[in-house]
Amino acid sequence: MKMNLMKLKTFFALVLQLAILFISGCRDINPSFYTIKLPIAPEPWVSLLGEPSWRIEWLNPDGYKQTADILPGSSFNVEIPATWANPVTAYPYWSKHNLIPGLFKPAGAIFPFDVSSGNGKNELILSWEAGIDAVFYWELALANKGNYSRIPANFNWIRFRELFKTEALSEAVCKDPWLVNWRSVAEKTTANNFDKRRLVPEASASRVFPVPLSSWYGTSPFSSSINGSAFPVRPGINVWISSEGILRVNMDAWVFIEW
Repeated sequence: MKMNLMKLKTFFALVLQLAILFISGCRDINPSFYTIKLPIAPEPWVSLLGEPSWRIEWLNPDGYKQTADILPGSSFNVEIPATWANPVTAYPYWSKHNLIPGLFKPAGAIFPFDVSSGNGKNELILSWEAGIDAVFYWELALANKGNYSRIPANFNWIRFRELFKTEALSEAVCKDPWLVNWRSVAEKTTANNFDKRRLVPEASASRVFPVPLSSWYGTSPFSSSINGSAFPVRPGINVWISSEGILRVNMDAWVFIEW
């Protein structure tokens, strides 16, 4: 894990230096400060768990990944190198319920596409839709392995976003893009090219659990509630919440934590 983290830090530092060399002759490379503008958390999450804290992840001016935690109602500024496309992710979490960062899907932004400037303020507007972009950016960087011709900053993010506004993808993916295995898509994109035909729901197994009948809500801000005892289980940790408690599931075990 430490070696992978060191490789990731080295990669981002190298690609940032490369980007600066490319554009230093024609653009101001001074980093800028932006205030993070967080989205509103889905109502079922807030009503059941309270307002979330947020784990912010971004690239600092040296190209290294940084993290910070924002408490409910707090504000936060990030310093972003204004040279090339950069991702910012914000993972909601609830410490008092042992729901750590990474269990619930993040909001996000891609600099400079999500910048809002005016009245003397520079804001980076994070949204649930752009959480897909930011996570896909990180996955592309991890899958890159030093191929600088395919760095995520060069990816066509504008065209990528337009895919979800057309009929080019399945209805299920347009409704909830988190059904896609973005790590797999990133690895295949880096090995070959991006292909929208890979954006399909990851296989899941329907499993029934002896939990109270209620409206259960998943970790994607786009997912519909489940009203019953059959749940679509995917690889990794699956979490659902309801007025009855929290259900945690993986492929081998499950636990229901009553409120």
